[in-house]
Amino acid sequence: MLVDDHRMFRAGVQAEIGRTDETGVEVVGEAGDVDQAMTVIQATRPDVVLLDVHLPGGGGVEVLRRSSTMMAAADAPVRFLALSVSDAAEDVIGVIRGGARGYVTKTITGTDLVNAIFRVADDDAVFSPRLAGFVLDAFASTDAPPVDEDMDRLTQREREVLRLIARGYAYKEIAKQLFISVKTVESHVSAVLRKLQLSNRHELTRWATARRLV
Repeated sequence: MLVDDHRMFRAGVQAEIGRTDETGVEVVGEAGDVDQAMTVIQATRPDVVLLDVHLPGGGGVEVLRRSSTMMAAADAPVRFLALSVSDAAEDVIGVIRGGARGYVTKTITGTDLVNAIFRVADDDAVFSPRLAGFVLDAFASTDAPPVDEDMDRLTQREREVLRLIARGYAYKEIAKQLFISVKTVESHVSAVLRKLQLSNRHELTRWATARRLV
């Protein structure tokens, strides 16, 4: 199953890997946001979900959170492979913590993507070469940075809003970029300020800058 908010990208992946006679891969469904993804995943129970990190409705991490029971199923578990343009550390670690079995970037070739899908279906772990060493360092190194408990209080969407606010975006600009209403942006900002015990967006910007999130 393909989960990505760009319809043209989904069509391209479908054309590249969906030739079942040649690749052995059958695309059973697709979705462009979190709620659609959950509806299709529950209906089709695919072997592997190709999951983008940044999605309307809470991001790939939210899809993983809602799919925890299906991932843990003893009989035919649903497995996830992140397929994203992002190679940011926080995105990689976020989806791996969420239960994804691998993370590859959108520069991957069609042949390598098919191989990655079958490896994940066999419960192997797959990472783009440049990310593999980083993942090992982050999870195995004794000097890996500790989990940021403040950030862990925030939902994926709240983190997205936080970063855009800290970068100086206006509420209307954030709403347009994340495909949500201005009122929803205001609600997320209020939630972030409350959870982080901050008073205004200026304090929020300083907080984000100190953690190099901007």
